[in-house]
Amino acid sequence: MNRTVLIIGYVWVEPNSSAAGSRMLQLIQTFIKSKFNVVFASPAVKGEKAINLSDLGVKEVTIELNSSSFDTFISELQPEIVMFDRFMMEEQFGWRVAEQCPNALRILDTEDLHFLRKVRHQLLKKDIPFSTNALLKSNEAKREIASILRCDLSLIISTFELQLLKEVFKIDESILLHLPFMLEELSEEKNDAWNSFEERNHFVFVGNFFHQPNVDAVLELKRIWPDIRKRLPKAEVHIYGAYVNQQIQQLHKPNNGFVVKGFAENAMQVVSEAKVVLAPIRFGAGIKGKLTEAMLCGTPSVTTTIGAEGMHDILPWNGCVSENAEDFIEKAVELFTNKEQWSNAQKNGISIINSIYNKTTLEHNFIEAVNNLILDLENHRTNNFLGSLLQHQTLKSTKYMSKWIEEKNKKTES
Repeated sequence: MNRTVLIIGYVWVEPNSSAAGSRMLQLIQTFIKSKFNVVFASPAVKGEKAINLSDLGVKEVTIELNSSSFDTFISELQPEIVMFDRFMMEEQFGWRVAEQCPNALRILDTEDLHFLRKVRHQLLKKDIPFSTNALLKSNEAKREIASILRCDLSLIISTFELQLLKEVFKIDESILLHLPFMLEELSEEKNDAWNSFEERNHFVFVGNFFHQPNVDAVLELKRIWPDIRKRLPKAEVHIYGAYVNQQIQQLHKPNNGFVVKGFAENAMQVVSEAKVVLAPIRFGAGIKGKLTEAMLCGTPSVTTTIGAEGMHDILPWNGCVSENAEDFIEKAVELFTNKEQWSNAQKNGISIINSIYNKTTLEHNFIEAVNNLILDLENHRTNNFLGSLLQHQTLKSTKYMSKWIEEKNKKTES
């Protein structure tokens, strides 16, 4: 009989809207390929851009926060694996899973370290340099680290974040697995089909505008664009993304070459037709889907140190990594106009995708880790004493808070 994996999603899966959506779809497809029965459950309202997972053979279930109806649901399902999509879902449902399915393997897909992104944003607004001390003082970090410790395995998307967890927070690597995006190999046949340097036009930025680092990056791009445009009077930058808000829409100035296009039905096509991706990311975490997408399309990029962080190991970048706004402007112009540099950057992107994001290798490593943990779960948990301690203490406090909210909701409804 095939094993069942229950995925508890913070939101429904929107692979065309965000890198997080693409990441979750990759995980689902990996489980399906490995003959798991997949159930996806979420308390969120399903948006119009969410895909129909039932088309993949995945059962979709709507669940409630702070409701014992979830206990009945999971008790009947009895999954061998439960994966939490972001630590907030583990906080909400982890104790219920531990009570109803104590032998289920609990996996946390971090997507990225939320506390890292949040602290960086706070420091940027105050114009304070980043430091690990700020992370150690963060309440958000305490919550997310506690969630990582309570789970049997946490999927870490970035090498930078993996190192941070091990060296700064002293997390045992036995409960961590580096698992970046799992991407198809770039073959010579695919590469030969790419548009040439001469066939491409304009700069491009693609990002989900529910995500604050993307909003900030476009505002920064708007600030430095006049200097790029001065050097390249015919150039345009096209801004694409889901959930464009008024703040972004009002930046639309076609006469100045700054064009807000909105949601892209086919982001890969848009990026494939562009000459250079611009991503002046000033804060954030994880790895950036817009930048792996650029590599998959053979489109070089200019980004920041934070943008490229944890994405390319010791391999040369798919374009240029800048240290400041002036450097960014200079490198954007140079990459846009220098065919030889552009071609070399494209080759670097191929090497990064094929060596670091190799789907076949990563899928194998992931499923092997999962199967090994299922076979040795009791011993694994015994060795994770801090996790057991937190599970014991947190279960009590979270459980009674949730039950209090549930009773309060019942009184309100009646």
